Amino acid sequence: MRDSRERFTDRVDDYVRYRPGYPQDALDWIVRGCGLGPGKVVADLGSGTGILSRLLLASGARVLGVEPNAAMRAAAERQLGGEERFQSVDGSAEATGLGPSSVDAATAGQAFHWFDAHRARTELARILRRGGRVALAWNMRSSTPFNDDYEAMLVNFAPEYPASRALDRAAEPAVRAFFWPAEARVGRFPSGQQLDEAGLRGRLLSSSYAPKPGAPEHAPMMRRLAEIFAAHARDGHVELAYETVVFLGQLEATT
Repeated sequence: MRDSRERFTDRVDDYVRYRPGYPQDALDWIVRGCGLGPGKVVADLGSGTGILSRLLLASGARVLGVEPNAAMRAAAERQLGGEERFQSVDGSAEATGLGPSSVDAATAGQAFHWFDAHRARTELARILRRGGRVALAWNMRSSTPFNDDYEAMLVNFAPEYPASRALDRAAEPAVRAFFWPAEARVGRFPSGQQLDEAGLRGRLLSSSYAPKPGAPEHAPMMRRLAEIFAAHARDGHVELAYETVVFLGQLEATT
């Protein structure tokens, strides 16, 4: 698989337009659990185009969007640059560039599985203030007739998908090991995207593992996507159903 920091460079426009956000009840749970509000500072690690950062700003906290990919970071800056409580940071979860004990909380939306967990934990222990909390969130596709056909299409036509899926499936034990010896709380929240056919194509192509135009698998994958859409669409739309999973806890000091 390609370097995780560069995987989305050529997919930024689709990412901005078609990636899902997070449901309000999940955001409320993160905000309460991390104690966010006016005067607080949160580092959003692997912040990408600012999807989670934008939502965190609604808490009144100051949000530091830490992102190593220049194209993704520039997209966030275009969208959130006018927000005085948002700061774009050229850094990574393993090397944020932030000062010691400088943030009250840290988050990662759809990003933790790309981190070097050991190095990221060391960095978080450095930048978090005493009592600071960490929230790690994913939108995970649920099993529905449409989603199951979509999944089978990815297995058949996206050569990089199995490795990416393996990372997702390993995420929960990796997260629990990340928080150990503390135990993270887990919140699960239903969510979904209603997409027309153009939106479904854009959502697929926003994924780093989807073959791009010119790849031998691209044309047959897009034909299969059209077939799946036609089979499942109601009133011109299909739903990508998700369960938003959030792990929230504190990092105890290691010896």
